Amino acid sequence: MAEIKRILVANRGEIALRAIRTIKEMGKEAVAIYSTADKDASYLKLADAAICIGDGPSAKSYLSIPAVIAAAEISKCDAIFPGYGFLSENQNFVEICTHHNMKFIGPTPAVMELMSDKSKAKDVMIKAGVPVVPGSDGAIDDINDAKTRAAQVGYPVILKAAQGGGGRGMRVVEEESYLENAFLACESEAITAFGDGTIYMEKFIQSPRHIEVQVMADAHGNVLHIGERDCSMQRRHQKLIEESPAMILTQEVREKLHAAAVRATKYIKYEGAGTFEFLLDKNLDFYFMEMNTRLQVEHTVSEEVSGLDLIKMMIEIAEGKELPSQDTVVLKGHSIECRITAEDPVKFLPCPGKITSWIAPGGKGVRIDTHVHSNYIVPTIYDSMIGKLIVYADTRDEAVARMHRALSEFSVSGIKTTIAFHKKMMENIDFKSNNFDTKYLENYKG
Repeated sequence: MAEIKRILVANRGEIALRAIRTIKEMGKEAVAIYSTADKDASYLKLADAAICIGDGPSAKSYLSIPAVIAAAEISKCDAIFPGYGFLSENQNFVEICTHHNMKFIGPTPAVMELMSDKSKAKDVMIKAGVPVVPGSDGAIDDINDAKTRAAQVGYPVILKAAQGGGGRGMRVVEEESYLENAFLACESEAITAFGDGTIYMEKFIQSPRHIEVQVMADAHGNVLHIGERDCSMQRRHQKLIEESPAMILTQEVREKLHAAAVRATKYIKYEGAGTFEFLLDKNLDFYFMEMNTRLQVEHTVSEEVSGLDLIKMMIEIAEGKELPSQDTVVLKGHSIECRITAEDPVKFLPCPGKITSWIAPGGKGVRIDTHVHSNYIVPTIYDSMIGKLIVYADTRDEAVARMHRALSEFSVSGIKTTIAFHKKMMENIDFKSNNFDTKYLENYKG
């Protein structure tokens, strides 16, 4: 494959800025796209070119494949970096990029399609020798089939949309009397949200931890893991705080987890950056949940503990370069990320508007990935995340203390943000002692 010289960044906000910086550092050219709602975004000036692709709503801009492809052609880009969200996991988009002789910086559409259907992905993981949560072997036909399979798996069970994500199309069922209503509700929500009512079932793991493994794979069959992340601090299945490494793991379990992710990556012949997500039960047994065939929001903590630039690695893989050996990846220290959103810190309701003052923290071991600034207007039509505050230290205790200090320096006026929530969590005895699971915040009264 030839060297990539000019890359279209098919995204917005902090990840667009993050990508532009790496592309420029690599001596390549970066082309930004923007909607009319983002026309004043400061990062547009940092790109080598910026092209408006449509009106504010995502469907008319960032999700418009013709508009994105046209922007890439007009600006003579030879590759497209998707980031996360929007078109990052759209198989049709990847195929269209290929037809237009543009390298999509990510996996092939075939692998992307394979992993997008969670019921099919589970079958593949079984063949790859990766532990999976006991459940239905593929999709559930109807309510009678659901009852039969639930009796086999044992209650409680969880119903999930095969095309689901972000907590939508999911229902936990404690006993059979609730199954029919839950099945119908889950199916209806799946059709509305994803256009596909396919449902599958799993044993519901109580009080789990959410642990994921970052992998990188090249076109030559080489696979690296970049350690694991603990993403258990969630609210309504949305991650709020992520960290690496996962301190709950023993070294033996950690090695098995990494090996399983690498084995699965090789089995599906993956290429690019990917993340295997697992549920970890109280016995430290782990089960495959899903694979994200893209860069994740929380990739930053993996970068901090490894010293690597994952976007740079993605671009080099797209150019056909070989990855180094696993022993070159040295993981050390501890990193924590807090997602800063434009939301009420108690009710978590969106709070768009004008930021009248923005004073970001700094100092040793503090990183902030953000595109916002004083006088920036947070749009109502996009995701509420306005930045990611990341810290690095030698130990978890030091990282928690550093994050608390950084949050104390963080000052935002004009809108409400979740800074106060994160500061409170850094003072929380359960968080500090690593005593929580994915359901912790459901019962949190602080």
